[in-house]
Amino acid sequence: MAANMYRVGDYVYFENSSSNPYLIRRIEELNKTASGNVEAKVVCFYRRRDISNTLIMLADKHAKEIEEESETTVEPDLTDKQKHQLKHRELFLSRQYESLPATHIRGKCSVALLNETESVLSYLDKEDTFFYSLVYDPSVKTLLADKGEIRVGPRYQADIPEMLLEGESDEREQSKLEVKVWDPNSPLTDRQIDQFLVVARAVGTFARALDCSSSVRQPSLHMSAAAASRDITLFHAMDTLYRHSYDLSSAISVLVPLGGPVLCRDEMEEWSASEASLFEEALEKYGKDFNDIRQDFLPWKSLTSIIEYYYMWKTTDRYVQQKRLKAAEAESKLKQVYIPTYSKPNPNQISTSNGKPGTVNGTVGTPFQPQNPLLGRACESCYATQSHQWYSWGPPNMQCRLCATCWLYWKKYGGLKMPTQSEEEKLSPSPTTEDPRIRSHMSRQAMQGLPVRNTGSPKSAVKTRQAFFLHTTYFTKFARQVCKNTLRLRQAARRPFVPINYAAIRAECKMLLNS
Repeated sequence: MAANMYRVGDYVYFENSSSNPYLIRRIEELNKTASGNVEAKVVCFYRRRDISNTLIMLADKHAKEIEEESETTVEPDLTDKQKHQLKHRELFLSRQYESLPATHIRGKCSVALLNETESVLSYLDKEDTFFYSLVYDPSVKTLLADKGEIRVGPRYQADIPEMLLEGESDEREQSKLEVKVWDPNSPLTDRQIDQFLVVARAVGTFARALDCSSSVRQPSLHMSAAAASRDITLFHAMDTLYRHSYDLSSAISVLVPLGGPVLCRDEMEEWSASEASLFEEALEKYGKDFNDIRQDFLPWKSLTSIIEYYYMWKTTDRYVQQKRLKAAEAESKLKQVYIPTYSKPNPNQISTSNGKPGTVNGTVGTPFQPQNPLLGRACESCYATQSHQWYSWGPPNMQCRLCATCWLYWKKYGGLKMPTQSEEEKLSPSPTTEDPRIRSHMSRQAMQGLPVRNTGSPKSAVKTRQAFFLHTTYFTKFARQVCKNTLRLRQAARRPFVPINYAAIRAECKMLLNS
């Protein structure tokens, strides 16, 4: 029961195609439609097979940089098979949302931010476990590091300099160092300091009454007094006391110079109502990703200004009101949904001629002659010849199939369990004289998870390039020219799996040679 209960925040598999791998999504909302069906609003995760080769190279470069900066190096200990399967566990987070029918959920999985302090083998040891470290933007086709990364490791530690000896000069840039702004051992009592702060608030309220823009924004005396009581006024007052050596008469004279009372305004007062609305809209879309908020909504504001405004905005009644509305809205939404286990047969199952799934090369049932050309082939992934169920895989003209175990692996992880020959060459390069265009084509084919024709032998997952050459004889070349009507090359090329009637061609060649 618990395994079929899906809640907001769960990472789940979605099936959008019977032959393609599952989609991996995180449930953000569960909503009931007018027809009574349940739809899930989800965050999209992408696999390596979903992005371009250029971005895959960028991701590999990022992973290599992390490995070099990490204190522990685990990568050299991995076998080629483990490196191959580890790529299937890597995902790319996106900010893209979509709505999918909850009935398309096919199970739960786990997705976590890559922990640089853990061994990558921990992700392979657990079923249905994935990791991510980069954010993919499908609209502009870019990869960026996740802003929420856990900052663990030597690159995030402070470099503490040696203690200066007595009389040694400090060569650091003084403008970048901290400045003392308050002395707790001042000659003033706490009561005197509080009285000075009250005077500073009163001056701030009067300054707002004299300022035209402030009078429009805070038309009432109550609002002006509340604005004058904010931290920016208190910081100015305490800084003034420190700069005048805690001399009250001197500090008060600075609060009200000849030009009029000093007006101190923070980000809450500097921002207009339209800017505040834009900020709330951006916060709803991006969360606390302030770089994206500034880039897409408030480019004229500095990053410091946006961050300061956020923490001040959280102290307002507006924030409390929105929080209550969201809580009430969340209460009215579905918290969980029960999805029964999907038990319908997959259209890719290879069946016998009577329409029922057959046991191919297995031990169950009586032996029979395979009607389907796929039934005699080994599994494209593990090369097994026995399985309780077989599935057709890849383009129909390739006539490939997977056993039940490898089919489940393909659906969950989006690849084959065993690396193909082209991937093995990529993982451990060796000198070769192959055409680079053919090699790049094969690598691209394997990278995208497309099937490469298998001979059925466990020793060979991909045919070598030489196996595709046809060394023709002079008589064959002669037959192509003189037997065009019988051979019909164009029709034969369009149907490569239909055998050519070579007996008729041979008879015609003999007749022409004798004549």
